[in-house]
Amino acid sequence: MPAYTITYFPVRGRCEAMRMLLADQGQDWKENVVEINMWMKGDLKASCLFGQLPKFEDGDFTLYQSNAMMRYLGRKHGLYGKDDKQASIIDMMNDAVEDLRLKYIKLIYQEYETGKEKYIQDLPNDLSKFEKILSGNKGGFVAGDEISFADYSLLDVLRNHQVLAPKCLDSFPTLKSYVDRLSSRPKIKAFLESDEHKKRPINGNGKQ
Repeated sequence: MPAYTITYFPVRGRCEAMRMLLADQGQDWKENVVEINMWMKGDLKASCLFGQLPKFEDGDFTLYQSNAMMRYLGRKHGLYGKDDKQASIIDMMNDAVEDLRLKYIKLIYQEYETGKEKYIQDLPNDLSKFEKILSGNKGGFVAGDEISFADYSLLDVLRNHQVLAPKCLDSFPTLKSYVDRLSSRPKIKAFLESDEHKKRPINGNGKQ
């Protein structure tokens, strides 16, 4: 029986970066899928520490907050850099990814019809910062020459934006190459081609 369990809605949402990390690291996990009607009953929500999902379990250890989960797995699987400086850069990059993810979530759930055009117009300003950082690190990842938990977060957010705006990375060759290279890692590639991944929508409202 897998040691890890993810309890979440039937979407990619805030868990697909974690799923890519686990797949790439050769880990098995169990999915507890929560349909919205089950969630609306309130019992599960009341049992969650902050009243929200995802919920992550490693045996008898339970975590909430998706970025805490990523950091935990980063520490456990050696995905947190080689020293304190690299670890701090990885933290910085993961926080920057979260900033972009929050903008994306706001668009998807609150402003899709009225704000999509402006969001895509302004997107290069955000992407340029990641392009600059990755271009400056010759190791090919957000920090150093080995993959970190923040790379999975960045990959997930960039792939979501490629669905939103398919040409958004055309002016950012380093980012485009980065997404292609990480998506081609054998275990990530197999995960991305799996029915489990393909059948999950990116977001809960059908917009992407």
